[in-house]
Amino acid sequence: MSFALPLAAQAPSPRIGYVDMKRLLDNAPQVVASRQKLEREFAPRDTALNAQSTRLAELRARYERESPTLAADAATAMRREIEALDRSIKRSRETLRNELKTRSDQELDRSWREINNAVVEFARENDMDLIVPSPVVYASPRIDVTDQVLERLRRAFEASSKIP
Repeated sequence: MSFALPLAAQAPSPRIGYVDMKRLLDNAPQVVASRQKLEREFAPRDTALNAQSTRLAELRARYERESPTLAADAATAMRREIEALDRSIKRSRETLRNELKTRSDQELDRSWREINNAVVEFARENDMDLIVPSPVVYASPRIDVTDQVLERLRRAFEASSKIP
């Protein structure tokens, strides 16, 4: 006769946590700093494009006002200048949009790896068996470890910011 306990009674309960990845991506200081870096990086080009757009609007308004009184060749030249500037602005905006998307993806990839590493380190240090990322149908606040992971990311960011 065996007195062994059933397998379920012998195994410890698994430790499960939940992490809201969207909240981490929105609030992690690494991600916020990356966003600010991209804004600074692309601001001069965006400002230049806005200035060109303003110039285009002024040219169009001037054309509308003056075209009835301009000579045909002068009106044609102004219309061509407007069309060329419009095409240039559209190309520049598309180029800027593509470069911003590429740089944003690069920064997000870097941040994503850092966030995932923080989740894994947290799970290992706290002897977790499973961390479930969002989206999920339901997760009890009792198992939500998002704040703890976010705090870990804040400490890591502060530590890396202090390095000269």
